[in-house]
Amino acid sequence: MTRHGKNCTAGAVYTYHEKRKDTAASGYGTQSVRLGKDAIKDFDCCCLSLQPCRDPVVTEDGYIYEKEAILQYILHQKTEIAKKMKAYEKQKQTLKSEGQLESKSEERQRAEKFRQRENNIVSKPINPFTSGKSKDDESQKGSTSSDTSAGESSSSSALPSFWIPSLTPEAKPTLVKKPSKTVFCPMSGRPLKMSDLISVHFTPLDPSLDRVALLTRQDRYVCAVTKDTLGNSVPSAVLRPSGAVVTMECVEKLIWKDMIDPVTGDKLKEKDIIPLQRGGTGFAGSGVDLKAKEARPVMQA
Repeated sequence: MTRHGKNCTAGAVYTYHEKRKDTAASGYGTQSVRLGKDAIKDFDCCCLSLQPCRDPVVTEDGYIYEKEAILQYILHQKTEIAKKMKAYEKQKQTLKSEGQLESKSEERQRAEKFRQRENNIVSKPINPFTSGKSKDDESQKGSTSSDTSAGESSSSSALPSFWIPSLTPEAKPTLVKKPSKTVFCPMSGRPLKMSDLISVHFTPLDPSLDRVALLTRQDRYVCAVTKDTLGNSVPSAVLRPSGAVVTMECVEKLIWKDMIDPVTGDKLKEKDIIPLQRGGTGFAGSGVDLKAKEARPVMQA
């Protein structure tokens, strides 16, 4: 393609570049952009505050949180669940009281119908000479009453007047569903408990530096065993007994053989090795999906 080939408007083919350019200018269609390094969280940052952790904890799925932030999140979710449960119980009581009132009104209607039927029972003997006339009179009365009832039903079946406040239809209140008492992880969506949080102990690159000086550096922590520098490009894992952070290369080459924690000497199980969820490096070869998509309306011909 020549230098000005992308801007050529005399071509007979609607090229892919022209389509993307028109999509971006028109505001229609889904746009996808690959995230850069500046838009990615570091591996040692909290998933809630997005800041380097002072007292890091990790879930069983490998998501790191600041201990204070995740405890506040769990307490906030529990208070919200308690509020929803209170509203649900209140709605339950109102529905129960309404049901009792409806049952009482139904009983009253049944008693009233029974009393009317009892009053309509004829206890006097019928005169056989006047029974025919009475039947004719009753048939005429029945026809007139049916006509009036038909007129009333037709008038009652008319739609309500929306401009009259007393006849406007009312919306029924929305029913509150019974809330779940389980607190879910904000990242994985799986159930989360305080007892499931595991303390993490990073090994600083230079132990002589204080926390402020350590956070200003790009490379802050190293593997507890091999002393390799940790980062988003290095897959790492947390050992449950000690909370030490090691590289996955160390796990595969050293720890998998004996299944012993190299820091405390405790016996390890497969679930005690928790791979950390890390961000990407901004490069396509990092193996992490770093695409951001924005769904917009599609213009159809």
